[in-house]
Amino acid sequence: MNDLSRLISRAEALLERIESLLPPPANAPDWKASTAFRWRKRGGHGHLEPVARPHRIRLKDLRNVDEQKQRIEQNTRQFVDGRSANNALLTGARGTGKSSLVKALLNQYAAKGLRLIEVDKHDLIDLPDIVDLIAGRSERFIVFCDDLSFEASEPGYKALKSILDGSVASTPDNVLLYATSNRRHLMPEYMDENLETKHIDGEIHPGETTEEKISLSERFGLWLSFYPFDQDEYLAIAAHWLREYGVPAAAVAAAREEALLWALMRGSRSGRVAWQFARDYAGQHGGTKK
Repeated sequence: MNDLSRLISRAEALLERIESLLPPPANAPDWKASTAFRWRKRGGHGHLEPVARPHRIRLKDLRNVDEQKQRIEQNTRQFVDGRSANNALLTGARGTGKSSLVKALLNQYAAKGLRLIEVDKHDLIDLPDIVDLIAGRSERFIVFCDDLSFEASEPGYKALKSILDGSVASTPDNVLLYATSNRRHLMPEYMDENLETKHIDGEIHPGETTEEKISLSERFGLWLSFYPFDQDEYLAIAAHWLREYGVPAAAVAAAREEALLWALMRGSRSGRVAWQFARDYAGQHGGTKK
């Protein structure tokens, strides 16, 4: 009996030493400090950090993505109103407004209780801890991961799959996940994967590698695709931002050729390039942001 007591005492002492080495649970932030938060890691410990100056872009600032805007705004409105809604994956051409659209939704619905938590893809393994922090709160939280893509071996890949649709524990009703990516299936695709494809009774069946990649993106209920802008769309976006920066109408019209040259030098007619041109042009011609 004495031997058993000594064994139990030693086991308890060992457990205490192990517990002292484990990181403490994350503390809740000051929820009133901001409408947007970032998940930060320091020394292996994660915490939510309020964003002092959230991006102020508005939905009306995003041009030539009307269908995508309508669909994700409807989904977000349902979520904010306490109705069912889907996790969303925004994919496509760079600089077309994917991440800006998510930020604009925060500005549109923050007054109704919407909050945004930005998580880097390397920290997606901490998603269960983040969800535990916000479960049961009255606010509605969008967990946002920008420019998301994976290699097959990355730990965040499985963590994301579990949170979306693969864990024994259900995700709270006050949490959605919005992600942007340049890849439709979030992972690189290789030529030799086509060799795994099989033809059975006249039907095409993708190989296991392809199926694994598709299974992650399929866990997002809402897919939105973004496409490169043509010249007229690019010029319309540039003109919008020039007006927002206080450039007079006559100068906006005169800026057309410079806007095209700017896009040519950058090799892109994206909305981001149009905004960057407007900032440069307005700065040279005395415009000021409203």
